[in-house]
Amino acid sequence: MPRLPLTVYLCLFICSFLVRLRYSHAVTQYLLKRLAGMIPLLFGITIISFGMMHLAPGEPVVVGQEFNPKVSAQDIERLRAYYGLDKPLHEQYLNWLNRLVVLDFGKSFSADGRDVIDKISERIPVTLWINILAMLLIIIIAIPIGIISAVKRDSWLDKCMTIFVFIGFAIPSFWLGLLLMISLGVNMNLLPISGLHDYNWQQMGFWQQQADLMSHLLLPIFVSAIGGLAGMSRFMRSGMLEVISSDYITTARAMGVPEQSIRYRLALKNALLPIITLLGLSIPGLIGGSVIVEQLFSLPGMGLLFFEAVMSRDYPLVMGITVIGAVLTLLGNLIADISYAWADPRIRHGRNG
Repeated sequence: MPRLPLTVYLCLFICSFLVRLRYSHAVTQYLLKRLAGMIPLLFGITIISFGMMHLAPGEPVVVGQEFNPKVSAQDIERLRAYYGLDKPLHEQYLNWLNRLVVLDFGKSFSADGRDVIDKISERIPVTLWINILAMLLIIIIAIPIGIISAVKRDSWLDKCMTIFVFIGFAIPSFWLGLLLMISLGVNMNLLPISGLHDYNWQQMGFWQQQADLMSHLLLPIFVSAIGGLAGMSRFMRSGMLEVISSDYITTARAMGVPEQSIRYRLALKNALLPIITLLGLSIPGLIGGSVIVEQLFSLPGMGLLFFEAVMSRDYPLVMGITVIGAVLTLLGNLIADISYAWADPRIRHGRNG
C-alpha cells in the first residue's frame, strides 16, 4: 500500500478534529484556508533550509577525510556521485522533494546508511516525552502563579514571585543543569546525571524500570521547564490584570457576582489567550530547545541527533529533522487558532466583536 503525503495525513486529522468540535462555518472555512496555505509555506521552508545547508562549508564526503592519506580525490568524486552530490543543486532538491511527498526521507550519509525516518523514529520519543512533561509542568505551575500574582498585586507574595521570574529568565539552562548535576548528582548522589536508565535496567521489574526512568528524567525536565515557567507566569499575570480591569468585570462585580466566579469563570478564559499563543509558538522548540539539555545529560533524543547531523553534514538527516520542525511550527500555529476559538466565543461563532 503506497504511503500518502504528510500533508494529506495532516489535512485528514485537522478536518476530523473540526467536525468533532462543531465549530461555525466561518471558523472552519478560515482554518481550512490556513491549512491549505501551510503547503506552499512548508515547501518554501524546505527550499531555504536545503539551500542554506548546502551553502555551509564542507561536504559529507570531505568532512573528516581531509588528512586521511588513504582517501584520494578519485575516491571522493566517486562518493559524491554515489550520494548524488555531483548534480546541480536544483536537481538534488527536486529528487529529495519527490521522495518527501511519499514520506521517504532518504538514507543517512553516516556509516550505517540507515533510513532517516528510522533514525528519527528512534530518537523522537525521548524528545517528545521530555518536552511534553516540561510543558505540562509549566502549565500546572505557571498559570496558578500568574493568577495569584494578579489577584495579590503589589503584595509581598507578588514581589517574591517577580524575583523568582527574573531569576528564571536570567539563569542560563546549561549553567543551571551543571549546577544541579554537581549538587544533586555528584555531591549528594540523589539523582542520576546522564542517560535514560541504569546499566542493570533490563534486570529490574516493571515498576522499578519506571521509577528509574523518571529519576533520570527529573533533572532534564526541570532544566527544560524553568525558563518557560518564569516567562509564562509573567504573561499570565499581565493577561489576568488586563482582564480583571475590564468594564465587563466591573459590571459583574456591581451585579453581585461572586469574586470566585468572576476570576475563574469570566476572566480566566480571556486571560488565557496570550498563553495559548505562547504554547503554539513553543511547539517548534521541542527540537531546537532540546539540543543543550540532551547534550548536557547525554540523552539520545532529536536535539542531539540534529547536532550530530549538522556537524557531519548529513544532509538527508538534517532535512528530515528540519521538515519535522517546520511541520510542528505550522501545526502549533494552527492549534493556537483552534484554541482561540475554544477560549473566545466571538471567534467560534465567526463574529469580530
